[in-house]
Amino acid sequence: MYQPAASTQIEIIQPWSGYDIRYALFDFDGTVSLIREGWQEIMIPYFAEVLRETKSGESEEEILTCVRDFVDTLTGKQTIFQCIRLDEEVTKRGGPHREPIVYKNEYLRRLEERIRDRKAKLLSGEAPAEDYLVPGSKAFIRKLQEAGIKCYLASGTDEEDVLYEAKLLGLDDAFAGGIHGAHAAMTECSKELVIRDMLEKEHIQPKELVSFGDGYVEVELVANLGGLAIGAATEEEKRTGINAWKRRRLIGAGAAAIIPDFRDSDEILKMIRG
Repeated sequence: MYQPAASTQIEIIQPWSGYDIRYALFDFDGTVSLIREGWQEIMIPYFAEVLRETKSGESEEEILTCVRDFVDTLTGKQTIFQCIRLDEEVTKRGGPHREPIVYKNEYLRRLEERIRDRKAKLLSGEAPAEDYLVPGSKAFIRKLQEAGIKCYLASGTDEEDVLYEAKLLGLDDAFAGGIHGAHAAMTECSKELVIRDMLEKEHIQPKELVSFGDGYVEVELVANLGGLAIGAATEEEKRTGINAWKRRRLIGAGAAAIIPDFRDSDEILKMIRG
């Protein structure tokens, strides 16, 4: 049974055996890409602002706690799910119903203001891709390719944006299984659809599948299917170490192991190959 080297921050949560990994599924934001680092700092204050307008009489802390809880719980699904929940919270407090796509569009407008400069620097070459990649992720994906493991990417971010941002990071040809994202106001879980499609079309057995993600949703999905779910408890701003909040949530979702990033790519590859 695999035991991590003492020099790494790899943590085994649930020892496993009997896997023959041939396919790998990656989340995008926070697992591979850091272009959208800090998105919660845009979404949570905006959603709190919307709830405040209902004049429900709640304290600022009560509103923020409510928003943080549902944003955190739904992280990993398409953004529209968080906007649907926002509308439910508004109407629960007697506020007006709005189509969730209205909230999504405004959130994306505000987020774009934050990340526009990052994308411009990547496009112009002023900033190298490594500045906005989770450390070691690109090299690790290449190693999986060289090892004959087919890689897929699935994100809750709109597919058009994921494709563009993957290209900015030099990852547009890294996923032989395809790059998959959300579509407008659709509420089907893109990760769930990608996993189901992988299993059915390619006749994949769960014990041939490993996933890497920093969100509750993708880890829980793969763990429940019987695949090997690895939690990436990345520190997006510091770019080093373990994010304790992510670690707790990922363990709760069923992660078999926790990694801080992909710097120890040889060790992670050794781990998933048993």
